[in-house]
Formats: sequence, C-alpha cells, structure tokens
Amino acid sequence: MQRSFQDYLFLMARGMGMGAADVIPGVSGGTIAFITGIYQELVNSIRSVNTAFFRLLFSKGIPAAWKHVNGTFLVSVLGGILVSIFSLARLLSWLLAHYQALVWAFFFGLIVGSALFIGRKITAWNLPAILLLLGGTGAAYLVTISTPATTTEAWWFIFLTGSIAICAMILPGISGSFILLLLGKYEFMMHAVRDLKADILAVFALGCLAGIIAFSHVISWLFRKYPDATMALLAGFMIGSLNKLWPWKEVLSFREISPGEIIPLAERSISPARFEALYQTDPMLWQALACAVAGMAIIFLFERAGKKHRHA
Repeated sequence: MQRSFQDYLFLMARGMGMGAADVIPGVSGGTIAFITGIYQELVNSIRSVNTAFFRLLFSKGIPAAWKHVNGTFLVSVLGGILVSIFSLARLLSWLLAHYQALVWAFFFGLIVGSALFIGRKITAWNLPAILLLLGGTGAAYLVTISTPATTTEAWWFIFLTGSIAICAMILPGISGSFILLLLGKYEFMMHAVRDLKADILAVFALGCLAGIIAFSHVISWLFRKYPDATMALLAGFMIGSLNKLWPWKEVLSFREISPGEIIPLAERSISPARFEALYQTDPMLWQALACAVAGMAIIFLFERAGKKHRHA
C-alpha cells in the first residue's frame, strides 16, 4: 500500500490516540486501533516479525526485511504511542484528578459506539456468536470488579507483566492498564515512566515485545478463520468493560502507593443521584451526557471517514 507523508502523520496521530488510551485503566489502545481502521493491519504487521523476517534481513538486507514487516507503518504507530505515553500521561492524570466523571463519560460513549460499530460488521449472528458475545461481556465485567494484587518487583515478574499487559492492550475492550492494576504494577510502571527508570522500562519492553509477537499470531489466525466469532467476542469485551468506565463510582477502599499518596483500591458503580448524596457534590450529569454523546459521535465520524476513504 502506497502512503503519503500526510498518511503517516495521520497514522502517528492514531498511535497517539492508542497511547493516550493505554495509560488509562479501563480503556484499550486496541479499541482505538479498531475504530480508526488500523487494527488488522497492525496485528498482521506485528505477526510479520517472524523467521521469514530474519531470513530476509540476513539474505537481502534491511530494505527487504523492512518492507516485509510494513516497517514505516509500525514505526509511525509505535512512535505515536510512545509520544503520547511520555507526553500526555501527566495531562490525562490531571484531567482525571479534576474532571474524572467527564473523562470516564467520554470514554464510556466511545466504547458504546465502538461496540455498535463492531456489532454491525458481524455478518452472521448465530448461536456461537451470541454465546461468545455473552462470554466476552462476562469475562470483561469480572476483570473490572477484580481486586488489585500486591506482587513482587523482581525483573522476571516485570517481564511477565509486560507480556501479559501488551496482549490486553491490543485486544479491543480489555485494558492493558487495568491488567497492570490487577497485577499490582500500574503505579509502579507509571512512576518508572515518569522517572525514566531505564532498567525497569527495558525489561518491561522486552516482555511486551515477546508477548505481542506471540499473541499477534493467535489474533491474526482468529480473524482469518473465524471473523464473526472473533468480532462478537471483542464486542463482548467492550460491553463488559463499560462497568469500569461508568462515570459515578463509590470508593469502597483505598491503597497507599507512596507516603501521603493514596488511590482507590475497590469501587462500585452507582447512580448520579446516589453519587450526589454520598459525596455532596454536583454529579455533572448533563455535562457527562454531552461527553458520552461526543465519544459516540467520534465513532460515527470515523466510520463515515472510513467509508469515504474506501470509496475514493
């Protein structure tokens, strides 16, 4: 596929959207890749880092190997992800600290729109597809209500954490950041990014590389052999993750991550009225609804843009 410089800038922007999503527990970078139309190309490009890649690298050189893995596409998307993680992480943290309900509402609308978008792409709603939709919904919901664990900071576990989290990060509906939270390593890795701890970041990156290369083969095979069933499962993951993105939460317990710094440990979704009564604060219902509608509208605009691009 021939792309212009402008096309690669747009790819980098999509990567930035993925990176922004990946730093928020509850939102998947894979979802952003899916709704922006680069998901399958991303998975197939990652899958191309195989033995054929290394044979080409040593027999025909870097240009042939680069073309084999769709290198410029991967670098554009990965570059956007890294720029976003290292530059937008603090902005998103600030927004969540000051406008949490509105941020969650926006992503809630984004995921609702994404689930509808994927659902419309399923050509045959048969019993297996329905069962996978329900199974994916249930699995993702159970993830959202799980309690984070306390785990070791040994390098082998950081490597394992990276390999598990990256698989979730490229699955629409399953948040890699929330998997980090469940494994007790979300704050640990955010601090490593903030403080540029090279050794920890390198071990985590190696784990991510091993996990994503292995998992990309699985997800690519599923899309090739069972496209409807796979998309039904992914739609279920998205629906189940909505519990985590519900804007109004009651905090059931807290955890101290550093002296004087505490974060919610366990939460449950409540109504806006209950939130107002419990915390004596404005639930910002209408503003949250507007943000949710904006999130859904973005999916609609992406879909229309995609259709125009295909018909051009």
